[in-house]
Amino acid sequence: MGAKLIVVCTLALLMMIPAFIVNGLVSERVQRAEEVKREIGSYLGGKQTFLGPVLIVPYSATEYVNSDRAGKIIHGFYFASPLLASSQVIARTEERRRSLFKVPIYQAELRMNSEFDLAAAPSSLPDNAQLEWNQAEILVGVSDARGASSDATITISGKSMALAPAKHSFTSDGGSLGLVLFSVPAGEWAKPSAHFQAEAALHFSGAQRIALLCNGKTTNVQMQADWPNPGFDGGFLPLKREITNRGFTAQWSVPYIARGVPAEGPIGQIQGLSSTALGVNLVEVADPYQSVTRATKFALLFIGMVFLAYFVFEVTTGKRVHPAQYILVGLAQVIFYLLLLSLSERIGFDFGFLVAGTATVLLLSLNAMWIFKSRVQGLRGFGCFGLLYLLIYVMMRLEDNALLVGAVASFTAVAVTMYFTRNIGWYNSLSGDNNTVPPPSRS
Repeated sequence: MGAKLIVVCTLALLMMIPAFIVNGLVSERVQRAEEVKREIGSYLGGKQTFLGPVLIVPYSATEYVNSDRAGKIIHGFYFASPLLASSQVIARTEERRRSLFKVPIYQAELRMNSEFDLAAAPSSLPDNAQLEWNQAEILVGVSDARGASSDATITISGKSMALAPAKHSFTSDGGSLGLVLFSVPAGEWAKPSAHFQAEAALHFSGAQRIALLCNGKTTNVQMQADWPNPGFDGGFLPLKREITNRGFTAQWSVPYIARGVPAEGPIGQIQGLSSTALGVNLVEVADPYQSVTRATKFALLFIGMVFLAYFVFEVTTGKRVHPAQYILVGLAQVIFYLLLLSLSERIGFDFGFLVAGTATVLLLSLNAMWIFKSRVQGLRGFGCFGLLYLLIYVMMRLEDNALLVGAVASFTAVAVTMYFTRNIGWYNSLSGDNNTVPPPSRS
């Protein structure tokens, strides 16, 4: 009997080979789903990041290269953040499908107001730098311009203008941020010690994520959307948020000291804003691939538990179970994950688990009845395996506590096995009758 238990444990480990194959199939479907999401999102703008209005002013300076005061003229760009940046975002969401895959998309209306105060400008430039104020521009940035639903406009001191592609990419100066930049001339308002406001109005589509960079010395953002499962990320979390079944609202306030990026200076310093994103992911709570992937991680645990149950049935009834029958039981459990994956893609994880789990429990229970030629053992198997698959579902829903529940369940299963096999003569031989094993010792 001791040797038989070792064989059963070995078979449980060997069943991980097909389980790994199933796990690879799940990973392939996850990768395919991500490809479809990126493809659909690419037509709508994808994961969008926005940069509110900032001021850019070209400058020239003389760089001296030797002691005879001979020098060369260098050119660059000076940027200035607004004193206060306030943005309001309203997003309407929906889901787009392609075959079995879906992706959350949104239509967003953004109003980004920037209040500029140039009393301290310029700073952090060469001493002999000459700012060309008449060539100043207001810049606005976005990840993917293909998401534009209408022309973007900006209003400066009551004058409205349409944003156009920026004349400079600033890539060589390190200030592109990986965004598509738009601009309007601002020489009429950008002057030393000037104070003015600029408000940009944008209508953009995107997919899965929306984020705003902290473009102001102090940045305030209010966001509202009808998506019930937001995932906040980026450099800062919202100070206030309210989440309901109908959507969410969130507010951020980032002071200058927390932003960690100079308020003005050479354009290259603007690259630091990439770490200040205030982002929201449109999380899909009912993502079947995430749930199935989590379920396959516990495959060895549950295959081992079912094998232990059959072993207990074997030693308590005195009837043999051939190793080939254990393999069939293990394959049935592996196929459960295939059923779960294929059904979850069509009817969701909950209903998919109900159908696949019920079918597997019935099959394992009927198999126990056939092997042991006993309806009682079939009913016992139905109760045992039903509880086991209910445990799998509970673990998938507990998420953070899944490991604890799995550990307790494993401990309990081993303890129950010890109890029911406490009177077994482990040195008893399995030779002799082809269908039975010696009954448990009562000594």
